[in-house]
Amino acid sequence: MHAFLSPQMFSNNDEAVINKKLPKELLLRIFSFLDVVTLCRCAQVSRSWNLLALDGSNWQRIDLFDFQRDIEGRVVENISKRCGGFLRKLSLRGCLGVGDSALRTFAQNCRNIELLSLNGCTKITDSTCNSLSKFCPKLKHLDLASCTSITNLSLKALSEGCPLLEQLNISWCDQVTKDGIQALVRCCPGLKGLFLKGCTQLDDEALQHIGAHCPELVTLNLQTCSQITDEGLITICRGCHRLQSLCVSGCANITDAILNALGQNCPRLRILEVARCSQLTDVGFTSLARNCHELEKMDLEECVQITDGTLIQLSIHCPRLQVLSLSHCELITDDGIRQLGSGPCAHDRLEVIELDNCPLITDASLEHLKTCHSLDRIELYDCQQITRAGIKRLRGLCKSGKSLEKKRGRPSGGISSDYETKKRQGPTAPIQIPDVRLDATAHWIIMSEKKGRCRVPG
Repeated sequence: MHAFLSPQMFSNNDEAVINKKLPKELLLRIFSFLDVVTLCRCAQVSRSWNLLALDGSNWQRIDLFDFQRDIEGRVVENISKRCGGFLRKLSLRGCLGVGDSALRTFAQNCRNIELLSLNGCTKITDSTCNSLSKFCPKLKHLDLASCTSITNLSLKALSEGCPLLEQLNISWCDQVTKDGIQALVRCCPGLKGLFLKGCTQLDDEALQHIGAHCPELVTLNLQTCSQITDEGLITICRGCHRLQSLCVSGCANITDAILNALGQNCPRLRILEVARCSQLTDVGFTSLARNCHELEKMDLEECVQITDGTLIQLSIHCPRLQVLSLSHCELITDDGIRQLGSGPCAHDRLEVIELDNCPLITDASLEHLKTCHSLDRIELYDCQQITRAGIKRLRGLCKSGKSLEKKRGRPSGGISSDYETKKRQGPTAPIQIPDVRLDATAHWIIMSEKKGRCRVPG
C-alpha cells in the first residue's frame, strides 16, 4: 500500500483521453464507489489518478481485514494523515501489528471517526482508549473484543470523551468489572448495544447499573458471564423495555424468573439465546411466548427440562419464529414437532430447526416439517431413530424447492451470528432441487449446489 504514493512511478505525459473528457469532479464521484483494493490500483495508473484515488473524500469507509497480516502501525498512520477528517468508519479487525502509538496518531488526525473496530488487536491497551477519548468525540461504535489488556480505565476514559457512544463490544476483556461498567453507562445514556461476552468478573451489580442508565438498550450479550443471576437480569428487563436481543447462554444460575420478567417488560424481544441454561422450564417459556409475539430466533440448546409444552406455546404465540435450536433437549418428541409444524410460523417463516441429540425424534417429525415451506436447514446429528427411509421421503421436500444443508459446527457466539448476517444480506436465490444425502455414521441433511437431481445414495 506504499508503492502508489511515490510520484516517481509515473511518466511526465500521463494525460489520458478520459482525463480530458471528464471533469475532475465527475471522476472523483466515480472513484467514490470503488473499494480499497480498486482505489489502490487506480492510484498506480497516472499522476492525476493518483491524486483522485487518494483524495480523502474517497476514504470515508475502510476495512483492512483482508490485509490484516500486512497492516503495521505506519500504514494506519499514513491512512489517517491522508484521510483526516473525512474518515468515518475504519475496521482494523485482526490487525495484530497495530498498537497504541499508531492509534494515537490516528485519533489525532481522524477526529470525525464514528465507527472503529479494533477486534483482536491484542497490542492495544488503555492508552488507545485515552487517545480516542481525547480526540474522537463523535465515536458511536467501538469494537474492542479480545483486546485483553483493556481495563476499567478504558471505560472511564470513553465515558468522559465519547458521550455519543451507541455500541460497545468488550467481549473477552476479562479485566473489566462493575466499576468500569458503572462509569461507562452513567455518561453514555444513548447506548443501544453492549457485547460483554466472556467478561467473567461482571456480576449482578454491573447489570443493575446498565438497567438504571441504559433505557435505549436494544442488544445485550452476556454469554458465559457466569456470576450473573436472576436479580441482575430482572433489573435489565425492568429498565430496558426496548430490548430486542438478549444472549445469556452459559449463565447457569438463571431461572424461569428471567423469562417471566422478559415477558412482562420486553415485548419487542426478537432474539433470545439461553443455551445451557438448564434451570429453565416449560413454565417460563409459556410466560415468554404468551407475551413476546415478535420472537424470531431462539437458541434453547441444552435447556434439558423443556418438553413439547414449550413447542406448543411457541407454535401458538410466536408466528414470526424463523430459527429454533432444540439441540440436546432430550424430552422433545414428534408430537412437539407436529405442533410446531402446524403453527402459523411453519408455512412461511421457519427457516432453521436444530434437533441434534434429541433421542425421541423419529421419521414422523420429518413428515410434520413438510409444511414448513421456507425451511432452509434441519440438523439431526445423533437422532438415532431417524432412518434412511425417512431421509428418502425428503425427496418430496426437494421437489417443493426446499434447501437443506449440513452444518458441521456452530460459531462460538451461538447461532445468531449466521442469522443476523443473513438478515443483513437479504434472501438468496433458492436452489430449486438440492441434493439430499445420508451419511452412514451420523444422520444429517445436506444441501448440495448440484442442480437438477435429487438422490439418496443406497
